[in-house]
Amino acid sequence: MSAIAFLNIGMHGHINPTLPIVTELVRRGHSVSYHTPPAYAEEIATTGARVFPYSGDDIPLSGPPTPVTVMEQLARTAVRVLPAVLTDLRGARPDLVVHDSLCPWGPVAARELDVPAASSFTTFAFNRHVPSPTRGSWELLAAAAVKPRPTGRYLRSRWELRRRYDTGAVPLIDLANIRQPLNLVYTSRAFHPGADSFDQSYRFVGPSIGARTADSSFPFDRLRDPVLYASLGTVFGADPQLLRTFANALAPLGGTVIVSTGPTDPATLGQLPANVIAHRSVPQLEVLSRAALFITHGGVNSVNEALYAGVPMLVVPQGADQSLVASRIVALDAGLAIRTEDVTAEVLHARAQRLLDEPRFRAAANTLQAAQREAGGYPRAADELERYMQQSDSFTQPVSADLPPQG
Repeated sequence: MSAIAFLNIGMHGHINPTLPIVTELVRRGHSVSYHTPPAYAEEIATTGARVFPYSGDDIPLSGPPTPVTVMEQLARTAVRVLPAVLTDLRGARPDLVVHDSLCPWGPVAARELDVPAASSFTTFAFNRHVPSPTRGSWELLAAAAVKPRPTGRYLRSRWELRRRYDTGAVPLIDLANIRQPLNLVYTSRAFHPGADSFDQSYRFVGPSIGARTADSSFPFDRLRDPVLYASLGTVFGADPQLLRTFANALAPLGGTVIVSTGPTDPATLGQLPANVIAHRSVPQLEVLSRAALFITHGGVNSVNEALYAGVPMLVVPQGADQSLVASRIVALDAGLAIRTEDVTAEVLHARAQRLLDEPRFRAAANTLQAAQREAGGYPRAADELERYMQQSDSFTQPVSADLPPQG
């Protein structure tokens, strides 16, 4: 069996899809190591992988991201963690490195060890037809000019990386789009925009959803249909007023309304209707299996999980690539979208009512549910990694994301 090393950034949405794959690889007899921020070590250890926490107190990619701050934090983190990561990897001697598409120390480590690498896209994959948020553009240049300090830190970190290591596999600018000869994309071809414009190195394996530890503290016994669920994720701090608006607008429509507050203290929402449950953390997969409607920020991981459950969505984008995700949901009739600044209790209530009453939204979500499940999920992802290791001698450099599809 093979030794496989996973390297990731510090975000739940990027780590969670990899965990069922790691569990499956361990089950098949592979030796798996996982390099991660310390906060995620305990959760990752349940997969059976050997966990190597990054040193230091910084959490890679922390806080609400913008393209400039993402690039700066990633480059700076790469400089900091690579010495210890390389020491650990030389001891583990992996046959393959699997890194997140936003993890620049992954391809550097693979080059330094002269082993093949695969990229893990928990966002949409990007090319000319699906632009990356960190691609070279006038918008990015203008944002960099407005933020000279992080821009300067980025340039210094990139110079330091180039001075110390082989950075040939790391894009100079587009750090949200680090590609390899094998790129796992955790959604179906049916949902991904422009899927036919990506070449064979991109494998649309569908949502990677496995068993998760049951949350005995969540009051499932209080749930009454229809269950309406609202969550704006863990990265963007949700305004208590916005969450309160969700609760008050949905309460008349639902048997039970669940509001996941994330980093926001539920107490700041004040008095809520009796059929509303507000918790910092919600067992999302289990709740989505009961939900009739999902109010979401449009993070790809959350959207994939909702489509896997066949749940129509009302998307309220908060940043990053979430507007792109929202537009895809609307285009496929699996939901509606609304800008944060346009949210009022009346507008939210009316759109939620449409999603509950008009059968076309549920029908479209069910169609996408079938495509998500047929894509293969974590077993197929494990198959692709095994096949790639067997064929890796024939790969030498990452391929372009803009080639026409083959086969």
